[in-house]
Amino acid sequence: MKRLLSTVFSLSLAFSGITYAEKITAIGDDWPPFLSPDMPGQGIALQIVRAAFKEQGHEVEMKFVPWTRSIKSVKEGKVDILVGTWWTKKRSTFLNFSNDYLVNNIKFIKRADDSFEYDGLESLNKKNVGVIRDYGYSDNFKKAMNFNKPETTRFINNLKKLVHNRIDLTLEDEIVARAFIKNEAPQLKDKIAFSANPLSSNKLHITSGLSNPKNKKIIADFNKGLEKIKNNGVYESILKANGLL
Repeated sequence: MKRLLSTVFSLSLAFSGITYAEKITAIGDDWPPFLSPDMPGQGIALQIVRAAFKEQGHEVEMKFVPWTRSIKSVKEGKVDILVGTWWTKKRSTFLNFSNDYLVNNIKFIKRADDSFEYDGLESLNKKNVGVIRDYGYSDNFKKAMNFNKPETTRFINNLKKLVHNRIDLTLEDEIVARAFIKNEAPQLKDKIAFSANPLSSNKLHITSGLSNPKNKKIIADFNKGLEKIKNNGVYESILKANGLL
């Protein structure tokens, strides 16, 4: 009897145009100010993503885990979306990318007394450039053989290696790096500097694994919701509230 009543109720809602909110499971690493469990709305990126999906009647349930585990979970279809993804050719073979919703300027970080300025990959000759494992740096950067790219799993490790002269440079989105240093390593603020020229300007997307049978609908719904919040002022208000406008 309960099942019958539930079915009748669901049908009546469908005919009335009312739908249940569908839960979207999301994952990503701690990447303030774009993603963080300790920030309002869990970060700028997640505020935008939640607002876009809300327009389409979806709720977003977020989980924070290290980056390598995050991308693996979405690739395998265990989680619906990866909140913040840069496009690479390799990733496009197993992920469905949304329209972009933010841009990250990836800059080199050097010691404060270093006169280095980035001027193409040739300017990195014989340098040790600390990178984060599995991050989506440009394909040309990853393929370049004229400098070394020692890996680690955490940005703070590269900062410590940099100030202790164990690497020459590292790189990160400038907004992310400044927020991290301010909140987690203020003692390093005066010991580092940023290149004026970025390695790249990376557009930020949500992605869903091609192995997820819902991936096309998830991405289509996000794109529709994103367009709506850009038209109704919600997107702009989020940027202003977070000091990006």
